[in-house]
Amino acid sequence: MIELTINGQQHSLDIEPEMPLLWALRNELGLTGTKFGCGIAACGACTVHVDGRAVRSCVTPVSAVQNTNVTTIEGLAHSATSHSAGQSSVSAARTDVQNAWIEHQIPQCGYCQSGMIMAVSALLDSQPDANEEAIKNSLSNVCRCGTYPRISRAVRDLIAARQTSRSQEETV
Repeated sequence: MIELTINGQQHSLDIEPEMPLLWALRNELGLTGTKFGCGIAACGACTVHVDGRAVRSCVTPVSAVQNTNVTTIEGLAHSATSHSAGQSSVSAARTDVQNAWIEHQIPQCGYCQSGMIMAVSALLDSQPDANEEAIKNSLSNVCRCGTYPRISRAVRDLIAARQTSRSQEETV
């Protein structure tokens, strides 16, 4: 029996310890927001957070994530602390990263986007004031539609908005 904590919930699964986390999420738990892209950790469509770090779930055995907290795209809004005040009830269910995706109209086909959002969320959690080089280096996800310029712009705008919000909070 494999014990996993996914999106804050405990799960006991009768699966092999070497099963990739991706397949446990999709096939055993029905969490299909995490996508299969390549199966060799090259594309990033399968990115999830393990204790806040971006991890490629297609090559991560479930045995490696026991006693950790795994967050998928489905649980991202529930695990995140919103950095934006005054959100509407609809946008309150999304993180500011997800809202930036919408505001900048990033997705085209959308297949890679959950992995991209997870990678950016992990980056901004670890480096809230990431510079352009850090953004570029952390986004090793593949987007066949070429939305990289919009992603970069959205991340830069989000960092600037967060910095402005922190400055306003410090002056109050």
